[in-house]
Amino acid sequence: MSKKTKKVDKADPGKITAERGAKVYDAVQKKKQMGVLGLVVALVVVLVGSVLFVGAASGWFDDPKVILSDDATCEGGCEMKDVNTLEYSKMIEGGESFVMFIDQSGCTTADKLRGFVMSWARENGVRVYRMMFSDARDTSLHDYVKYYPSVVVVARGEPVAWLRADADEDSDAYNKEEAFRTWIGRWL
Repeated sequence: MSKKTKKVDKADPGKITAERGAKVYDAVQKKKQMGVLGLVVALVVVLVGSVLFVGAASGWFDDPKVILSDDATCEGGCEMKDVNTLEYSKMIEGGESFVMFIDQSGCTTADKLRGFVMSWARENGVRVYRMMFSDARDTSLHDYVKYYPSVVVVARGEPVAWLRADADEDSDAYNKEEAFRTWIGRWL
């Protein structure tokens, strides 16, 4: 063997050959690419998270507010307007948006809730319609309101929210005026 050609000792892993150098170089390049990819993914996650946070703080994900029909608003001291089943059906068919109080005479809970409703309605210039529970059972309200008293928010002819006398989560709205105002404020 001449001095110019040397045999590569494959048994010595410390020796760097061209092939081995290329493999090391490729491995380093892949690690760099993975690092850059990781940074890009992290940046996208932070950006999307920031947009969602700002959106949540701005109310993007809140329940939509109901815009009441013109007949359901008034200036100054509106009184409750009694409606019968026929009038209610016409309001629903007409796609109106309004607030309905389901009442029952002689009920102390209804008396208290009626006071909360009227105080809020006068402050906000809202006409509240009233139907007795016995009449409500003969309307589509019966699908939603099972017990009295209740307040129903109707949007474009569809009930979207109602207080449930049998639900623990609504009990504060029946007993504390501020809780009632918070509940109805979510919808109107």
